[in-house]
Amino acid sequence: MSMLPESNPYVSSSPVPPSSMKNKKETVKDALWKWRKKAEETTKKAEDLAGNMWQHLKTSPSITDAAVGRIAQGTKVLAEGGYEKIFRQSFETIPEEKFLKSYACYLSTSVGPVMGTLYLSSVKLAFSSDNPLLYQVDEETTNWSFYKVVMPLHQMKTVNPSINKENPNEKFIQIISVDNHEFWFMGFVQYDKAVATLKGVMEGSG
Repeated sequence: MSMLPESNPYVSSSPVPPSSMKNKKETVKDALWKWRKKAEETTKKAEDLAGNMWQHLKTSPSITDAAVGRIAQGTKVLAEGGYEKIFRQSFETIPEEKFLKSYACYLSTSVGPVMGTLYLSSVKLAFSSDNPLLYQVDEETTNWSFYKVVMPLHQMKTVNPSINKENPNEKFIQIISVDNHEFWFMGFVQYDKAVATLKGVMEGSG
């Protein structure tokens, strides 16, 4: 506790009403409670993100290759000016088409999960593998090509999120077209946001 300097004409004291002190204590308690809830939510989000990233890497047959591939893709995105530019370079678009979001994930295929990026625009859902894959054209010929999926939003019938009950870190999104073609996406780094965005664009296109 310090005393007010009596010789300073610019300093004075004023009594504090008891009700004001009570209100101040309540304000501090409310602020601390809100801060605690915010910290808990932030911690939970950080834990979920870390879990999703680990699951993303584990989905690949090689965790090392997946980590290197993710770093390489991040470098490519920076070098080429962002996901929107890569999206427009990789897929045919129309002038009024708006780029919405992109999500790192895997697409389930007959030869195993393919690491890539899921893109969403105001017109379509699109997926492209991050790296070209080797295809057998015929008995003597092979070819390298990016694995791509393109589905107009009006062709989307269902978005089904699902979580493995035995291993909650394994999260999937099943997308079914109106002509009953199924696509399974997994290993999302931002699973909850991807689910919300997919449902939003599908409902908006209906």
